[in-house]
Amino acid sequence: MQYYSLQKQSPNVDFKTAAITGQAPDKGLYFPSEIPQLTAATIQRFKTLSKGELAFEVMRPYVGDSIDDATLLQICTETINFNFPLVPITENIMSLELFHGPTLAFKDVGARFMSRCLGYFSKGTNQTSTVLVATSGDTGGAVANGFLGVEGVNVIILYPKGKVSPIQELQLTTCGQNITALEVEGTFDDCQAIVKEAFMDVDLNKKYTLTSANSINVARWLPQQLYYFFAWQHWVANYGDDVPMNIVVPSGNFGNICAGMMAKASGLPLGHFIAACNANDVVTRYLATKKYEVRQSVATVSNAMDVGNPSNFVRIMEIMQSNFSALTNALTSYQVTDTDTKATIARVYKTFNYLLDPHGAVAFVAAEKYLATRPDARAIILETAHPVKFPEVVEEAIGEQLPIPASVQFLLDKQKVAIPLAPSYTAFKAWMMQ
Repeated sequence: MQYYSLQKQSPNVDFKTAAITGQAPDKGLYFPSEIPQLTAATIQRFKTLSKGELAFEVMRPYVGDSIDDATLLQICTETINFNFPLVPITENIMSLELFHGPTLAFKDVGARFMSRCLGYFSKGTNQTSTVLVATSGDTGGAVANGFLGVEGVNVIILYPKGKVSPIQELQLTTCGQNITALEVEGTFDDCQAIVKEAFMDVDLNKKYTLTSANSINVARWLPQQLYYFFAWQHWVANYGDDVPMNIVVPSGNFGNICAGMMAKASGLPLGHFIAACNANDVVTRYLATKKYEVRQSVATVSNAMDVGNPSNFVRIMEIMQSNFSALTNALTSYQVTDTDTKATIARVYKTFNYLLDPHGAVAFVAAEKYLATRPDARAIILETAHPVKFPEVVEEAIGEQLPIPASVQFLLDKQKVAIPLAPSYTAFKAWMMQ
C-alpha cells in the first residue's frame, strides 16, 4: 500500500514512512492510494472472526509489507485487548462504549496501535523518534499511556491550560520517563498549529526525527476503523443484515468519524453517519450552507471536541471525491449546546439509568434529532470517554458523586509535572532547540 499527500505535491510513500513522518513534506495529510474493497464473502466471514483476527485482516492491506504478518497480528491483538460493548439505552438508541481501555477513552485504540508500530520500526536502529502531539483532552493521556517506556521514542504533548479535565491532565502530566507535557497558554487550535508548523521547520527536522501521534498520522487514524467492525458484528447478531446501523459520532477533529466512513467505503455495510458537534460547528454549518468558514475554537463542557479547524475533514472530502451532494447523502450534522448537553446527562440518567459523559450526551441529542423523523430507524452513539473524566459536569447534572475507577485511582496521589509555554511557535521552537 502506498500513501499520497492530499496536497499532491510530495512523493508517494509506504506505511512505514507515513507513520514515521506523520505528515507529508508539502504539509498535506497522507491518504491510502486505494481503499481496500471487501467482498461479500469476506463480509460474511467477518461476522464470526475473533476481534484480534478481524483487526489483523482489516489493517493488513493498509500496512502492506512494512510489518510482517506475525508481528502485525500481535500488534493488533494487543491493541484491542479490552471490551467494546454495545449497550442499549432506549428502544432505538444503543451506546458503543469505547472507554474500557487503559485511559478510559476511544483513543486508546489508535495510540496503542501506533506506539507498537513505531516501537517495531525503531528496533535495530540507533535513531530516536520524537512524537509531537496536540491534545484537547483524551489524545494526550492515550498517547502517553501507549508510548510510555517504548524504546527509541520520546513523546512531547502540548495541551491547552485550563481546558482539559483534572483526570485528563493527570493522565498526560504524571508519566515521566519518555513523556513530556507542555502546558500551552492558549487553545487546542494553538497547540495543533504549533505541531503542524514544527513538521515544516528545517532546523527542528535536522535535530529531531519528528512524527505526530494526532489523528493526522495514518497509524493513529486508520485503526479507529476497528471498533466500527466490532459494533457491526454485535449489530448483525442482534438485528440481522436488513436493519441499517446508523452511527452518531461526537466530532471534533473528525478523525473518528472519518475512520468509520473509510470502513463503509471499503464495503462494510454501515448505515448513515451523523456528526454530533458542540459550539465548534464548522462542519455543521458547511453542510447547511456549502460555505466552509473556520472560526476560533470556543471552550465547552465537551472539551475534546473544541476544535475550530478540524484536520481530518479534508480526508472525508477525499473519500467523497469532493462531491458535496455525495457528502450530504452520507453525512448529517447537528450542533448541540452546553445547556442541552448537561440537561441530557441528567435526563438519560434519570429516565434510562444510563450515565453519559458530555461527548456521549452531545451524540445522544444528535441521535434523537436524526431519529425524530425516522421512527422505525435505529442508531448507535459512540461513547468516547468514561464519565469520570468529566466529574464537575456529570456530578452537577446527576446530583451524585462518581466513584473513581481503579484504573485511574492511582493518579489522584500523583503530582502534575508540566512545562508552561506561550501559545506561539517561536516559544516552542526556542524550547525545542535548547
